[in-house]
Amino acid sequence: MRRVLLLLAFPCSFFLACASAQAFRFSGDEGKGEAETQARNARIDQLVAAPCRQQLKNRRIMLVIAEQTANGFNTVQSRYGPHYQAINHRLRALGLKTYTQEQIRARIAQAEIEAHFRNDPDAALAASKKLGADFILRSLITTQAGINPVLNINEVAVRMSFTLVSAGGRVISSVSASDASYAGGDTLGMALTLVNEQADEVVARLYNDYCRAGGKN
Repeated sequence: MRRVLLLLAFPCSFFLACASAQAFRFSGDEGKGEAETQARNARIDQLVAAPCRQQLKNRRIMLVIAEQTANGFNTVQSRYGPHYQAINHRLRALGLKTYTQEQIRARIAQAEIEAHFRNDPDAALAASKKLGADFILRSLITTQAGINPVLNINEVAVRMSFTLVSAGGRVISSVSASDASYAGGDTLGMALTLVNEQADEVVARLYNDYCRAGGKN
């Protein structure tokens, strides 16, 4: 399968790397050139070296995932267990506090999760208060099918956007990653591959923005 990878993110300030950041690596580097791998690792080291107050780390983040479909949003959280774990594992490895999917499902109704993706601030705020979340990390999976203009064959593109907001709706960070494939229609599988390949840098960027701007009013 021929794959095309692209990482897009809003600008983040960079900080000097520190020795403790070296432990924050989970993805393998198979298929990457040495120079590319070193540059990527340097970016991650700089991002996760951002000073982060313990008070901010003690606040709780609710991670919810959805797919955008022709009929709206699919927000059944059980569909996205592996995707959730890939992101949640990295957030916790950086010392951030999150909720489990079980805790979210037990306290938040399906319609209230959908409110976060419909940009309904009142309903989203009510849902956050139910759980006691200080921040919400929304991840939206979108797909687009088309014809590759060079090879003239079917192509499916998957994009995952990550938006970190305060309980009151203030945007802290926005990052996205995308992947295109010439085979198959397993978009959830493609999204999981995308997360596993790019999550280290995505989470590092989210962490950097969170530590810099999460405590602002």
